[in-house]
This record gives sequence, C-alpha cells and structure tokens, in this order.
Amino acid sequence: MAETRRLTLPLLDGAQAQKHVTMNEALTRLDALTAPGVISRSMAAPPPTALDGDAYIVSDGAADAWAGRDGLVAFADNLGWSFAAPEPGRRLWVSDERLEVVHDGERWVAAVGATEAGAGTMLHTQLIDHAVGAGPVSTTAPVIPDKAIVLGVTGRVIAALSGPGLTTWRLGVAGGADRYGRGLGAGLNAYVEGVTGAPVTYYAPTPLTLEAEGGAFAKGVVRLCVHYLALTPPRAV
Repeated sequence: MAETRRLTLPLLDGAQAQKHVTMNEALTRLDALTAPGVISRSMAAPPPTALDGDAYIVSDGAADAWAGRDGLVAFADNLGWSFAAPEPGRRLWVSDERLEVVHDGERWVAAVGATEAGAGTMLHTQLIDHAVGAGPVSTTAPVIPDKAIVLGVTGRVIAALSGPGLTTWRLGVAGGADRYGRGLGAGLNAYVEGVTGAPVTYYAPTPLTLEAEGGAFAKGVVRLCVHYLALTPPRAV
C-alpha cells in the first residue's frame, strides 16, 4: 500500500474496496503522531493497559510487543501497537519527566543544548511531595541527583505544617540547613523560592532537609522541586 513519506500515512487507492478502513487507519495514525507529547520514554515493554492514542518513546532493550522497536514512537491502536520512526528534529514532551526531547538523527536527547554527537546541557526539574515526620528535622528521599548543578529549590506547603511550638521552618541540605530558605511560612500554600548566589554542584544523590524553627514538626506536606542542570557526554564511538 502506498504511504506518505513523512508520517507513513496509508493512501487511498482509487479502485480499492472499503476505503473507510484505510481512511480510519490514517486518521488514527495522524491523531497519535501529531500530538506534541508522549507519556514516557523509560519503558522497554508495553504498559498493561493503554487507551487508543497513548504514545511512548520505546527505550533501549525493547521486549514483548515492542521488541526490536528501540527509539521508535509507539502508540496504542485498536488493542495493539503501531510504530513510527522519528525524523531528525522531531520534538516531543515527555510527561513523566516534564522534559522536552528532540531526535538528533540517532537517538532522543534533551532539547536544551543538544548536539549531533549526543552531548548536551539539560535543564531538569525534580518534583516530590514530602510528608514531614514528627521531630525537629525531616529529611526527604535523595531528590538531588548525582552531579546535578542545582540552580535552586522551590516549594509549596500543600498540607499545613504544624507541631509543638512551630513558627517557621528552613530548607536546605546536610551542612547547609538554610541554603534554600529560612523563616518560611507553615500555612497552606506558603511557598519557597530558594536560590543561591551561584549554582551548587552535588557529587552524590542528596536529600533535602526541612528544619523546624521555634519548635518541632508533627505533620504536614510540602511539595518540593529541585531545578538543576545536568551534563551529558558525547556518545561512544
């Protein structure tokens, strides 16, 4: 069957029967491939369930119904999967990473500062919701990645912080308890915009620390976001 060159949409033949089948296939493919984003690029096998049009970038080591489709765009189609090879320059938003990626002709790379050799400067945001534990200090999971060049940390209280004597709180890391803020509000929707005079590089996965001021924590939830740069070396040759 003849296809369009760029999106490989099936073309109608003047003499074919059931033209609606080909037309519906083309429309389904067009609907999936013109969408500006995918759900994830970290999966090597299909999810257990998917709705028609759900799209993914197939990661390396593809298996099951995606076997041999590494790097392609996979989209759910009538209880199965269809695939499309990206052209150089194709950009997609990856929802679970909150990151735009671009295809450089060989693989998908972060869209900020990417090169044809695979090297790049990537701007990331890492988001967590942290429920504080009882006590004067509450420590998050290691939300700052290894070799992250952190520009700052922002946050918002999404469940009011409370505790005996608690007035305000500070945000930082071990050895720098108020690096990203002090005197921070404890009420619902209080926020923090923590920046430093210069970016700070971390050489191991690092947690954030929340330290109570005036008392101790009992409960509450803070949504925290680390804003950082990451460097990617050129691909192996």
